[in-house]
Amino acid sequence: MVLDMDGVLWTITYFQHVKPGKGGAFVRTKLKNVLTGQVVEKTFRAGEKVNDVRLERRPVNYSYTDGQLYHFMDKETFEMIPISGDLIGEDQLKYLKENMECEGLVHDGKVISVELPQFVELEVVKTDPGLKGDTAQGGSKPATLETGAVIQVPLFIEEGEVLRVDRREDKYLERV
Repeated sequence: MVLDMDGVLWTITYFQHVKPGKGGAFVRTKLKNVLTGQVVEKTFRAGEKVNDVRLERRPVNYSYTDGQLYHFMDKETFEMIPISGDLIGEDQLKYLKENMECEGLVHDGKVISVELPQFVELEVVKTDPGLKGDTAQGGSKPATLETGAVIQVPLFIEEGEVLRVDRREDKYLERV
């Protein structure tokens, strides 16, 4: 959910509803500035009004990076959209690869942020060979993907295989 507070857009990254035994209920939140990536903590009292903002979603394709900015092409208007890496977030950047189709978040006709798909398919470029009998439970080993991300995979995964990964949990799902 995105809120408009004093003309600045904030997205809710965490919230907790607290109802103490004495006094009124309140909601403790962590808010992330949509444009700068700044994170703040704010507490809202019960009944306090906030303005929620509806963001449109539009398909965009990742093209290239010039070191600081990541350039995406809007698939509807074909214009290039530069977005800073801080805004995208380190947790998403480690899964970003060329020509990946993403979702652009649009506010007032302008793409202000980008979200990668939840499940991405990436090739394993480096992993140790798994040996039979290493563990009784099945075990896992680290694997480096083509984008540089490192995740834990089962022992039978080898270099060159393409995997489906849940990028939100940094978790191996299956071979593709």
